[in-house]
Amino acid sequence: MTATTDGSTGAQPPRAAAASETDSTTPEAAGGREAAVHAVRRATDFLLSRQDAEGWWKGDLETNVTMDAEDLLLRQFLGIRDESTTRAAALFIRGEQREDGTWATFHGGPGELSTTIEAYVALRLAGDAPDAPHMAKASEWIRAQGGVAASRVFTRIWLALFGWWKWEDLPELPPELIYFPTWVPLNIYDFGCWARQTIVPLTIVSAKRPVRPAPFPLDELHTDPGNPNPVKPLAPAASWDGAFQRLDKGLHALRKVVPRKLRRAAMNTAACWIIERQENDGCWGGIQPPAVYSLIALHLLGYDLQHPVMRAGLESLDRYAVWREDGARMIEACQSPVWDTCLATIALVDAGVPADHPQLVKAADWMLGEQIVRPGDWSVRRPGLPPGGWAFEFHNDNYPDIDDTAEVVLALRRVRHHDPERVEKAIGRGVRWNLGMQSKNGAWGAFDVDNTSPFPNRLPFCDFGEVIDPPSADVTAHVVEMLAAEGLAHDPRTRRGVRWLLAQQEPDGSWFGRWGVNYVYGTGSVVPALVAAGIPGLHPAIRGAVAWLESVQNDDGGWGEDLRSYQDVERWSGRGASTASQTAWALMALLAAGEQDSKAVERGVAWLAATQREDGSWDEPYFTGTGFPWDFSINYHLYRQVFPLTALGRFVNGEPFASAKGS
Repeated sequence: MTATTDGSTGAQPPRAAAASETDSTTPEAAGGREAAVHAVRRATDFLLSRQDAEGWWKGDLETNVTMDAEDLLLRQFLGIRDESTTRAAALFIRGEQREDGTWATFHGGPGELSTTIEAYVALRLAGDAPDAPHMAKASEWIRAQGGVAASRVFTRIWLALFGWWKWEDLPELPPELIYFPTWVPLNIYDFGCWARQTIVPLTIVSAKRPVRPAPFPLDELHTDPGNPNPVKPLAPAASWDGAFQRLDKGLHALRKVVPRKLRRAAMNTAACWIIERQENDGCWGGIQPPAVYSLIALHLLGYDLQHPVMRAGLESLDRYAVWREDGARMIEACQSPVWDTCLATIALVDAGVPADHPQLVKAADWMLGEQIVRPGDWSVRRPGLPPGGWAFEFHNDNYPDIDDTAEVVLALRRVRHHDPERVEKAIGRGVRWNLGMQSKNGAWGAFDVDNTSPFPNRLPFCDFGEVIDPPSADVTAHVVEMLAAEGLAHDPRTRRGVRWLLAQQEPDGSWFGRWGVNYVYGTGSVVPALVAAGIPGLHPAIRGAVAWLESVQNDDGGWGEDLRSYQDVERWSGRGASTASQTAWALMALLAAGEQDSKAVERGVAWLAATQREDGSWDEPYFTGTGFPWDFSINYHLYRQVFPLTALGRFVNGEPFASAKGS
């Protein structure tokens, strides 16, 4: 792919190979099945060698430099920033800067304004002079894009903490939200769990409006330093945007008259809510952003840095740091051991590792110990449902998720464990919990039931990423696949999920991918689930998916999809440089559809075999995971290992185990 004038790659999406393309354009098959067997053997050895002694797998979770910048800003705000941490963070941030002076949110992506502003400020904290060539290039680009005034709300909140932006020019977020009952629009449970955990502490920050002395000015980031935030006209009052802009103006006015006693009580109630949700290791929800804002909020309410809650929270932040060989320090937004472990287990068994292999049994033991057996925020909507799910992270008992639970059940079912009764009980709890989390339309979201309110996304405050958690095709597919494996393919609840999936298919035959990029991920998730649930390979939905996958296969035999498909479906759907994980997703769908002997599968398998490295791994700089479509992208470093091994294993050994419960 060639570079564009703005430094981003991909002026044009890679050309897909036509289904009728001749063999002369395909890569060398390298022995076909023999090459696949060899690749499976090497990939198996590599993955087994990466297991932790406790039984889990975890790859690095790479996002973008806002994590690193905000970590430094937090330390500056709390007065705990030290030279060694700053130097290591700055080394990483500098290394991610692009030739045009910007920072992107994914590999090969375009420069992004808020990310570039936050990275620039972090480097200023590290001592980089504003007239240094790399800094001057960044500030010039920032001004050309509209300066700080054009950045997202969260970036301007960070700047307001140091007086670089005015609090009164930010949307209001009153702490009295904590008192809204669940039937009132915009109560905190109308927000997705990740947004909820961030918004509650930010209501305290918004109410307090703290300002720490700025260590330097940032005039160079404004188009007009004398008037950094010119007044913009309101949208029409009859529009949703106009209505919520006027609501925000009303909240600003209300701030001046709200009784102090009520505000103080609301902030204290919010603080109790935050503390109750702190995990045993000191984190919040196993993800970095809520931890950062919770620490700021509690500190503003008088919790000193030696308070047990604060001390544990600060210690948890260090566990998000990944130290690299060159001394750079990268901050993970969260960690994915449960997800990585269940996917690795599935991959290894499908690749032919014996079901009672000691490392698989150890992985099953670890997963069994991670099952969550107490209620969390999900029980607000499902108060009578017994717990039994799994979370994504090491510590996150408040927010198990439906996707992890489905995949863990699939993984446990593949392992021959020495205590089958324990496994059966755990699987039973997980299945019951997942069934209880079905939304009223028959599908499943990631963390909550029917989290579909149209109002949170309309708030002026919510200008970045998804803030609600509606059902998605990929999560629903994983649940349906799990239920089918448990002998529940004909259960009415499973059939409702199947009908919803069939109705969600795009006209071109693909499915949208919410938590992975994008239509390749959605299609790679849905097709195996539908087939497992009894939809025949000749069904029009399956044939449509096969035809779409064949139509977007790259000339080199692989599949890839750029994150731009979330913004420009017509040009980028199913298009991008070939990657190991996305090629594997396409192959998993084609194999499930009965295409084992097709030319598309042959070419895809050959591409995986040919691109495997000597140590059995694959390289994948591209981001194929999704936090928020387009806004927040993820490179799961283990995806490039587990999914190719799964696909190649199924090609060599046939579709996954046929010992579904009840079959």
